[in-house]
Amino acid sequence: MMTGTANTVLLAMDFQNGIAGDEAFAATGVLERARDAVAAARSHDIPVVWVRVALREGHPELAATASFVQIAAHGDLDEAHASTSIHDTLDRHQGEPIVTKRRISAFTGSDLEVLLRGYGATSLVLAGVATSGVVLSTVRQAADLDFELTVLSDACADRDPEVHQVLTEKVFPKQAAVLTVADWSANLG
Repeated sequence: MMTGTANTVLLAMDFQNGIAGDEAFAATGVLERARDAVAAARSHDIPVVWVRVALREGHPELAATASFVQIAAHGDLDEAHASTSIHDTLDRHQGEPIVTKRRISAFTGSDLEVLLRGYGATSLVLAGVATSGVVLSTVRQAADLDFELTVLSDACADRDPEVHQVLTEKVFPKQAAVLTVADWSANLG
């Protein structure tokens, strides 16, 4: 478990209109809990980094055989489209960086690792949708990069609640502390 806030960064992942704005996610309350996590981070001077998935016009970065093609086909992921903007519920502040990724993991096709080195980050706190997508892929890659990890279980959601439960209760604890937003916030003070 994280022992302090120095060198910690909160990653708010895929909280964009075309993903987090979906009724399935909105009904879980994940946007409000993620907003609470962002507020707690800001109040303790923990940098917030926003991660979104977006593709260039025409999606030239997708190979015809890439499994990501199926995901990209479900919504407009063009960089300039409103669906790739951070959802208004989360109240992104001016100056908080947005990292654009090209695949599922927050690291793949982005400059996230460079940005985190700039912050001197050694600990990451993860919130995002979907649990089985960006959160799982980012946990795995961040662990391989030797980051200390915390997953905010109720600031993550999945279209399949059972998958969310298995990941947060069985899989993530092998590589991360798994806390609720309230528990994490209480440990900051």
